[in-house]
Amino acid sequence: MRALVQRVTAASVEVDGKRVADLTGEGLLVLLGITHGDTVARAAKLAAKVAGARLFRDDTSAIESNAGVLVVSQFTLYADTRKGRRPSWSAAAPGAVAEPLVQAFADALQAVGLKVQTGTFGADMAVSLVNDGPVTVLFTEPYEPPPR
Repeated sequence: MRALVQRVTAASVEVDGKRVADLTGEGLLVLLGITHGDTVARAAKLAAKVAGARLFRDDTSAIESNAGVLVVSQFTLYADTRKGRRPSWSAAAPGAVAEPLVQAFADALQAVGLKVQTGTFGADMAVSLVNDGPVTVLFTEPYEPPPR
């Protein structure tokens, strides 16, 4: 499981020209990738890492800052680009596996008191954001060494 987390001052998601999520003010945009073998327990552990990470200017976490979080499913975080010019997506879990785990991650963030919004799973989404800092951090669960 991988979460590419960006500290933002604004973020939104549109599907078919309709805004489905809108985060204004200090918050986090989380692009979440799910792979084979990921579990609800891993989703909860990664959500706790993200919620508790001290990513804000005053050295506080999302929980301490009462920040909003926008979670967007992102299978392309598991692109394998080691061969040729066309990425392989075989490391990404299929939708039937990934969708409930994305929801479990969002639910775990809500369980610690964060205001969570999500994109639309499987949709062609237009994601907009204003990256603050810029701050972008890749979280993984369990630890995944970089590809060679």
